[in-house]
Amino acid sequence: VQLQASGGGLVQAGGSLRLSCAGSGLTFSRYALAWFRQAPGKEREIVAAISSSGVSTYYADSVKGRFTFSRDNAKNTVYLQMNSLKPEDTAIYSCAATYYTGTDGRALKFLKYDVWGQGTQVTVSS
Repeated sequence: VQLQASGGGLVQAGGSLRLSCAGSGLTFSRYALAWFRQAPGKEREIVAAISSSGVSTYYADSVKGRFTFSRDNAKNTVYLQMNSLKPEDTAIYSCAATYYTGTDGRALKFLKYDVWGQGTQVTVSS
């Protein structure tokens, strides 16, 4: 079971990046996926999550309206489109998955994500 994240980089404030996370070795369409981030000296926080079918999503207040989480189960891949980036978005972003076929978006934040990919660095300069 493996999650492979990609798409991080350096961008100026106001710019955009798209992160991708590809899964292998799991029945991808039965897993909820999430993006977490951890900035230096701060605790890891959940940024966004998406249900197995993609019908439900969760966004942290800090990214709501700027980030969009989507998935393509045919490609075993999820995408996090990040627009209007701010310096405070600078962090290592990691994708994670858990087996969950429910559609309650409110539950996504509280799931125990037990499959993790490696992180990808996102740096937003001011």
